[in-house]
Amino acid sequence: MNCKFCGIVNGKVRDYVLWEDNKFLLLLDINPRNPGHSLLIPKKHIDYFFDLDKDLYNELFLTAKRLERPLRKAMNAKRIGIAVVGFEVKHAHLHLVPLQGSNEMFDPLKLTKANAEELKVIQKKIKKHLRYF
Repeated sequence: MNCKFCGIVNGKVRDYVLWEDNKFLLLLDINPRNPGHSLLIPKKHIDYFFDLDKDLYNELFLTAKRLERPLRKAMNAKRIGIAVVGFEVKHAHLHLVPLQGSNEMFDPLKLTKANAEELKVIQKKIKKHLRYF
């Protein structure tokens, strides 16, 4: 299997990892809607989000709820939006997007490729807020 997210979970690439526990991993999206746009993934490979078993599905959303406050504070966002898409990488994941106003998640002009330097600065900022999580 050639899954990008499984490669990250298995330590092949760890550049933009923000947080992890024994079941989940949070990393920065390299094509963010807004700075701090993150992806919460289960470490277990499951292609389709709605194929997650009930317990893992519930734990994923409870983990997202716990991560929301430090992510929102780190990015000085008014809200954290969530979305499930699942076509880009065939590994279930939840988008956590810092928002300042309405319609930011769905504006096609917001989708940009972030450069590595920007991502490292944002990573450091968010990790500082997750230190006590």
